[in-house]
Amino acid sequence: MTTVGLLYPGHSAEDDYAVLESLWGERVRLPLVHTSVGEDAHRVDALLDLGGPERLLAGAEELVREHHPDALVWACTSGSFVFGWDGARRQVEELARATSLPTSSTSIAFVEAARALGLERVVAAASYPQDVAERFVDFLAHAGIEVTGLSSHGIVTAAEVGTLGREQVLEIVAGAGRADADAVLVPDTAMHTLAWLEDLEEAAGVPVLTANQVTAWEGVRLARGEVPADLPGLGPLTGAGAVR
Repeated sequence: MTTVGLLYPGHSAEDDYAVLESLWGERVRLPLVHTSVGEDAHRVDALLDLGGPERLLAGAEELVREHHPDALVWACTSGSFVFGWDGARRQVEELARATSLPTSSTSIAFVEAARALGLERVVAAASYPQDVAERFVDFLAHAGIEVTGLSSHGIVTAAEVGTLGREQVLEIVAGAGRADADAVLVPDTAMHTLAWLEDLEEAAGVPVLTANQVTAWEGVRLARGEVPADLPGLGPLTGAGAVR
């Protein structure tokens, strides 16, 4: 059995991962440890604190001790891209040194997923306030991914994002538009999406990558060296992306 350990900040949509565990049975486990949160706010200063090393290293220590994972992912988009490209890399490198595990984050997972699928132009459908959403755009641009459209919904807390239901999430994705893009990216692990991936793609008319989707995919990819083609529930990422 493959075990992918997730570091998840606070409580909002962590039950989303149970959707995949129910599909994967005994093949892959996704144990999760909640990292501490200072202030639940999609605001730059609060996000820098959220993704700080003391919070992440404490969670990683517990995750390794209790679950012995094969790989580790910091399951937070805004708490990684807010540090910028170099800072997000340093964030996971520090976790990797502390745990001796292959390690990534949701922001980096979005880049790896886009590369695995050959995506060059994307639309971002963000729950965040505009200034935070623009930092995600900058992060992707650093990796050579052009964002042709950005919708920002100004939701300040992860707790509120976690209450969004299927119809609200569909509206966010459908309202993002295509803008000649190859896919729609939905960057918030606080948003439930994994039970609705097919519906989201139908609403968007193009492939959709969501935060919890790419997080789980990235963990499996790192733990196994590849993502099995018969591992369901990952939408267009099923079978994509061997570790280079």
